[in-house]
Amino acid sequence: MMKNFALIGVAGYIAPRHLKAIKDTGNNLVAALDNFDSVGVLDSYFPNADFFVEFERFDRHVEKLKRQHVHLDYVSVCSPNYLHDAHIRFGLRHDADVICEKPLVLNPWNIDGLAEIEKETGKRVFTILQLRLHPRVIALKEMVEQSPGKRFEVDLKYITARGHWYAFSWKGDVNKSGGIATNIGVHFFDMLIWVFGDVLESRVDHHKADKAAGFLKLERADVNWRLSIDEDDLPEAARADGKRTFRSTLIDGREFEFSDGFTDLHTKCYEQIIAGRGFGLEESRKAIDLVHQIRNG
Repeated sequence: MMKNFALIGVAGYIAPRHLKAIKDTGNNLVAALDNFDSVGVLDSYFPNADFFVEFERFDRHVEKLKRQHVHLDYVSVCSPNYLHDAHIRFGLRHDADVICEKPLVLNPWNIDGLAEIEKETGKRVFTILQLRLHPRVIALKEMVEQSPGKRFEVDLKYITARGHWYAFSWKGDVNKSGGIATNIGVHFFDMLIWVFGDVLESRVDHHKADKAAGFLKLERADVNWRLSIDEDDLPEAARADGKRTFRSTLIDGREFEFSDGFTDLHTKCYEQIIAGRGFGLEESRKAIDLVHQIRNG
């Protein structure tokens, strides 16, 4: 049966993956909201979706749909990180399940508040942890589980150069994005915890607006990690090839390559959620706890 979706945050980088997932799962987008009106991407997926640039009018429209007996099954949230909590609560209070991009929220206690509203409304909150559905990551987790007693050495580097605009956007404001470890690192941290177990120790060597590095002792691995948006941190070979992103994950000195296979992971997440097997609030907690510690440590 076709489900009705609303999408909050349709002009950003990640929204097209959600639009594609909604369409590929055979569902319908009835309304979308964004402060910015450069949303021509809707024409490729749902040209008949109603669009709003003001939250108040969007809210009124959703209320009108309810009174017209048009049930909103899901609200997808792709807004700036600091607004996720409020927009999730909006969806729950309108009797919809919610699908939210990572990071789910910025602070661990926000999860507790959302859990209370889940109980009050009977609706669910799901998050996109697509790396858990990547075939190579699944195979890695299985390999770790089949190697009892072994500890792994992991070295993670993720450098994705950003221009001057970044510092002037919400992403460059730690109060809005959560900083670099939250904004570009949370999905890697979630993957590492999912594969190698809980955090036993965390050390932050440095944490600035454009780069951060530290050490994690997990149940099954020692992890050195480094994140950066500084173009000067790109390896010379990457710069020579004109690349602005470099990702390397060494496990016991060997490169773990999982660059391919990302194309349909959002769609797979949506399929699982609609089937009742999505990643809920508690699935996000450990990574949210960690990036909060990194940000405030």
